Amino acid sequence: MSIEQSYNYRSITATLTTSGVVSAEQLQQLSAQHYQRVINLLPNDSQYATADEQQLVEQQHIDYVYIPVDFATPRIDDYQRFASAMQQSPSVKTHVHCAANYRVSAFFGIYAYQYLDWSATQVKQHIESLWQPSEHKPWLTLLQQEIEGF
Repeated sequence: MSIEQSYNYRSITATLTTSGVVSAEQLQQLSAQHYQRVINLLPNDSQYATADEQQLVEQQHIDYVYIPVDFATPRIDDYQRFASAMQQSPSVKTHVHCAANYRVSAFFGIYAYQYLDWSATQVKQHIESLWQPSEHKPWLTLLQQEIEGF
């Protein structure tokens, strides 16, 4: 089973993909798919977390970035750590995931708005193809603070 079959998978560019929860089997196939980095926003204590994820990734000589984001209370410093990770070696093939691609789509949306010239409309369409931040007030507040016109 490849990463393309992970929950709420999205291919953003040739070098960036995102998804929700991933299985150990999907993680073990990342090097064969030429991935060079994984950014995980899902806390390890989540019921959806994959056991030994960091080890599964790093044993393939893939960089692993762990930024646990509490879904109930997203923080701007979590986003800033995400943006910093994205800016380091921006051309390496990267997969970013969480439980449902909600955290990822929101953080990537802010990043795309700030650094990739996406409009607020493009960001909103991308995020709302996956979920409705209006149903999760802390996320809507964060998005409105960071994206003019969201």
